[in-house]
Amino acid sequence: MGLGPRIDLRVSQSLVMTQQLQAAIKLLTLSNLELEAVIAEELANNPLLEARPGESGASEGVIIREDRETGEAAADPTGADELIGKLGGIDDSPVDIDWREAALDTDSFADVGGGSGADEAFDFDRLEGGDAGLSEHLLAQLHGAGGTIGRVAEAIVRELEETGYLDTSLAVIAEACEASPHEANHALALVQSLDPPGVAARNLEECIALQAKAADRYDPAMARLIANLDLLAKGRMPDLRRICGVDEEDLADMVRELRAYDPKPGCRFVTKQPESITPDLFVRQTKDGWSVELNNAALPRVLVNRRYHAELKRGPQDKAAKAWLADSLASANWLVKALDQRARTIVKVASEIVVRQQGFFEAGVSALRPLTLAKVAEAIEMHESTVSRVTSNKYLACDRGLFELKYFFGSGVASDGSEGAAAEAVKDAIGKLIAAETEILSDDTLVDLLRDQRIDLARRTVAKYREAMGIGSSIQRRRQRKMTGG
Repeated sequence: MGLGPRIDLRVSQSLVMTQQLQAAIKLLTLSNLELEAVIAEELANNPLLEARPGESGASEGVIIREDRETGEAAADPTGADELIGKLGGIDDSPVDIDWREAALDTDSFADVGGGSGADEAFDFDRLEGGDAGLSEHLLAQLHGAGGTIGRVAEAIVRELEETGYLDTSLAVIAEACEASPHEANHALALVQSLDPPGVAARNLEECIALQAKAADRYDPAMARLIANLDLLAKGRMPDLRRICGVDEEDLADMVRELRAYDPKPGCRFVTKQPESITPDLFVRQTKDGWSVELNNAALPRVLVNRRYHAELKRGPQDKAAKAWLADSLASANWLVKALDQRARTIVKVASEIVVRQQGFFEAGVSALRPLTLAKVAEAIEMHESTVSRVTSNKYLACDRGLFELKYFFGSGVASDGSEGAAAEAVKDAIGKLIAAETEILSDDTLVDLLRDQRIDLARRTVAKYREAMGIGSSIQRRRQRKMTGG
């Protein structure tokens, strides 16, 4: 065998993702807002593309009949896999596709003690008037405070966290402002005297103490209670009565007073606006079954302007201009077809979800069944990754609310049924049992009650689901009930 260079001819196969293939895959994952931005960019770059406003309401979609078959009048959408396999086949036939696609962690102080009842929830009326922001609200009150103390006070305000707490060391602020520790302490006291009470506190104890002082409730007994918040969280009421030197009734009044205070006084000034979500699909019950409809108000109509293309083609053109015009037409045709295919694929996946989770739409969360991407992919003859992309950032609106398509997928737990129970259905069952308890139910008791509902779980599994829902243990719930006098 020679050691010199030589030329060999070998035959091999490889999968290469073209730019069109990558673009088609990307379109499946995009949300409506992201897709609208992509369309706007293409409209700016391609003169042959034209957009028209979408129609309001919902389009005629797929009917899922009561016998769980697709209606004859429904479109026969081909999958994205087929589109990906035919990306090169772009013809010049006219295309006109009508688009038919469809706060704050303001937990109350009662959470320190393990939770509170619904009647003691955070008062959202406090959020009114908070449009100015915390810093602006405080700086407006400092107007007129001059000298070194005023300068340090402004620096303290600008260092406050969103919750209203001061995490920056006072010594660091004083050094930056070239102020003495005495002046810095005066400036801190000035800021802590402002509205809202409790602002500029260094910890929870100081925050609650400032609010108690503002309410003229900071007596020696209250001071000792605030200094022992850890005992309150553990429900050690006898120890607190001894430390505070009060009887059971007085201690209960003091605890109710504490629950009226806000542990995060700055949060009421946060001006974050909730993101609005436009559903991609509507699911409605009709006389023929369940109707899956695309929201045609979500995106504009996109079409190829054939008349403008014909005008350009008749005009004088050189070789480069002809090539550009051909590329623009091919790109426009491909985009319209890709968008049409995306819409059809979403309908196809959503229809299969409705078929398999029909119990949810009829009876609610308790009827959710275990479902995997692989099962849906196999049923509609698509790749599992395609189903995963389609269900990302897509939302379904029905009589029971707005749900992401991913919501309907989840593992199951053992039960007497053929497929078991979905995790969300189990959580719903546990939540209902605890909400209706007259006597505190232990996890072992919950296991027995769930077994009566044909849901067979281990105690540690019940505890895992309970903790995931933010529900305390039986000991914590018993302490909470004792503290609230329930």
